[in-house]
Amino acid sequence: MPVHSLTPILLCLLPVWIILTPGSCHPQLSPCQLIQRSALCNNANLSSVPSGLPHNTEELQLNYNHFQTLQDDSLLGYPSLKTLSLACNSLEKLESNTFQNSKLLESLNLANNKLYIGYTETSYALKKLPGLKALDLSENELHDEFVTILLQNLTSIEYLNLSGNLLQRLDETSFSDLHQLKELDLQRNIMFELDGAFDSNPKLQRLNLAFNYLPCLTDFHMTQLVVLNVSHNFIEWFISNDLNETFQLETLDLSNNKLLFFPFLPSHSKLRNLYLSHNNVRFYDQLADNGTSLNSTTTVEFYNLKNHMRNVTARLWDDGLHGDISSLEILDLRGNQVEYFPVGFIQKMPTLSRLQMCTNCLETLNLTSEQFSGSLYELDISNNRLNQIVADEGQRGSALSMHMGSNK
Repeated sequence: MPVHSLTPILLCLLPVWIILTPGSCHPQLSPCQLIQRSALCNNANLSSVPSGLPHNTEELQLNYNHFQTLQDDSLLGYPSLKTLSLACNSLEKLESNTFQNSKLLESLNLANNKLYIGYTETSYALKKLPGLKALDLSENELHDEFVTILLQNLTSIEYLNLSGNLLQRLDETSFSDLHQLKELDLQRNIMFELDGAFDSNPKLQRLNLAFNYLPCLTDFHMTQLVVLNVSHNFIEWFISNDLNETFQLETLDLSNNKLLFFPFLPSHSKLRNLYLSHNNVRFYDQLADNGTSLNSTTTVEFYNLKNHMRNVTARLWDDGLHGDISSLEILDLRGNQVEYFPVGFIQKMPTLSRLQMCTNCLETLNLTSEQFSGSLYELDISNNRLNQIVADEGQRGSALSMHMGSNK
């Protein structure tokens, strides 16, 4: 199944708790539930941090309240805080000394607020968190320049959520200080260009760019990535930089785009899951035989928008450009325009276990000549144009589950 969105730091939907906590002599009404060293003060009609909580509180949840400003003295009484969540408030800014006594804070959730208003002062506050590892700034109406300022000098960040903002274009300055970044969620923005945005993040392993406006991904050279989700964009071309290094990529989700052809994958990779459903994917070599003329081109050039540097040229009609698919276990090609499998294409995937080909344009399928792997247990070829399927006795008696459905 396709790659889903990255897991948020904390959920906003939490129950309302009103309990009695012991005071010096008599019980007092508290808006918080205390569980060990956690104080859950969600949906409690608060506009300031409650006083009187245990001094050694390590987790403080203040989601669904009415905060507008987190003031300099708000957290002075809780020096042991490791996790703070203020999601789903009306928070406009954090005063510059908010975290003067919060040196242990590792996880900060500020999702679904209005930080676009006071992002400059908030940036000063964030700089005073030397051990911050997880930061959620999703749904704060943040523009490109706001994010660049907010993230300055946050060198310890490992997880960052910027989903649901107003980012349009990222460049080499956007995340230049985030050298420890491992997981980045940028889904549901309005991005149309990436220009060296991740060159300063050598440890980045999981990147979510789903639901944006990217037109193509060329010169892909992020060898350290393990999971890349660029589904639901407008991508017509995916072209990897032909490096000698082995790409660590295991899952690539390009579903729900406008891909014209099978992606140009790395020459050396560990790719296991490739999701290409709901595109316009076709293969190349029959186009070369039937569609090219003496005057037609066999190459296409892609230009970087910045000074036309690092031009990428791809040779069309070369089925060798499929790249390394020897580790593929799942290939999802549902809802494309595939008419045939190139010679030897199936044989390049000896570990393939699931091949989903429903709603394509296949007319014939020869299971014998294609030499499907013995590990293949699911083949969905429903809703194609099949008029002939050839299989030997061994294949007909195998454990392969074949879905044919309706064919014309």
